[in-house]
Amino acid sequence: MVVLGIDFGGSGIKGGLVDIQTGTLATSRYRLPTPEEAKPEDCALVIEEIRKYFNYSGPIGMGFPAVVLHGVCQSAANIHETWVGTDVAKLVSDATRNPTFVLNDADAAGIAEMTFGAGQGRKGVVLILTVGTGIGSAIFTDGHLVPNTEFGHLMIRGKDAERRASDAARKRKGLSWEEWAGRFQEYLDVMEYLFWPDLIIIGGGVSSKTENFFSYLNTRADMVPAQLLNEAGIIGAAMYAKQSS
Repeated sequence: MVVLGIDFGGSGIKGGLVDIQTGTLATSRYRLPTPEEAKPEDCALVIEEIRKYFNYSGPIGMGFPAVVLHGVCQSAANIHETWVGTDVAKLVSDATRNPTFVLNDADAAGIAEMTFGAGQGRKGVVLILTVGTGIGSAIFTDGHLVPNTEFGHLMIRGKDAERRASDAARKRKGLSWEEWAGRFQEYLDVMEYLFWPDLIIIGGGVSSKTENFFSYLNTRADMVPAQLLNEAGIIGAAMYAKQSS
């Protein structure tokens, strides 16, 4: 079965048709820019454009960069504040005229990685960190997701962790990979102290560049790059839609 997955990002909204039996994209990804200010109604129209591009009808899954409870947005760390309280699932369902199921974007990536990627078959505590514009997180215990963790907003040195240790922070500060790895190590130390994971999977934009910084990091847990890279969010969102429909 092929299902449309959407990955909602700060700079772009990406979609693709996913073969949920194999966890692979059945098409190339299609990306449109996230509208300026990224207000709800404008973004819903972009998602409808993606649906039309694929001429798709059926359940839609979407990974969204916020806490999502029963389809409703609860936070707005990296999106427009008017999203808070918005029933995102209903908004997009109405715009696309197809049932839409919404979850936290890092949770979507985590579902894909645990099913088809680096976490496949792993028991115990698995922590997935998606590192890009921010730091997204997903945590699984014996394969079961604890949703909406938002560990990128833990306070380190008086700031949100992602303000110091995201890839966007590296670029903004002009840090070398080694300098940035020192900041990210500090974040990993906190994660290990709090949650004692058996496995840490690094996803997001930096997952294709791990040769630049993995050698500078040291963790008690096994640590590996995500296998599905930036496709994980789309794949996991499509899987969630199938499970929920």
